[in-house]
Amino acid sequence: MITPGESRLLASNGQQHNIGVKSEAKACSQECAGCGKPIAERYLLKAMDMFWHEDCLKCGCCDCRLGEVGSTLYTKANLILCRRDYLRLFGSTGHCSACAKVIPAFEMVMRAKSNVYHLECFACQQCNHRFCVGDRFYLCDNKILCEYDYEERLVFANMAYNPSSIAQLKRQTTHLVAPEMNSNTVRNSGDLNNNMSQHSTLLSVKSNCS
Repeated sequence: MITPGESRLLASNGQQHNIGVKSEAKACSQECAGCGKPIAERYLLKAMDMFWHEDCLKCGCCDCRLGEVGSTLYTKANLILCRRDYLRLFGSTGHCSACAKVIPAFEMVMRAKSNVYHLECFACQQCNHRFCVGDRFYLCDNKILCEYDYEERLVFANMAYNPSSIAQLKRQTTHLVAPEMNSNTVRNSGDLNNNMSQHSTLLSVKSNCS
């Protein structure tokens, strides 16, 4: 049997299906949903409430076999797809923390803590300065700032003699990590100034594939 359901990585209206345990076809002759021919083999597969030859249940894009018991297939727009091709065609990795637009599943991204960004959006949100690998940046109030704008904000906070404002200027510098796969996280270099701030540095950019 199959259990349709939505996956967190799926585009809207897509469905994820588990491939059922192989059933014996000996007692009843079933027609394969893939080729339309009777299934004469002892075992058959059941997915999406239909029966299949083991060789007929395959991805509509790359033709890889999907008949492994317990594996998962995806359906959308009358296509049967493996996970990789589904994400490539319809998936998304979430929304950019800067522009709020969807990031396609296989697009290169930048990460700062739990925030994800398009490459072109990974810039100082005060002056729009684009970062290069090795540049230091700060995550302040969930916004990316260059070193100049961060220091300027820190100066104003000090001038206001407002301890609560200074305490809120928690920074995280991240080495620009190459656009990364969706599962990678940015490494932090550690706490500075008695935990008042954290900094990281740009390392490299990684791929967003799963």
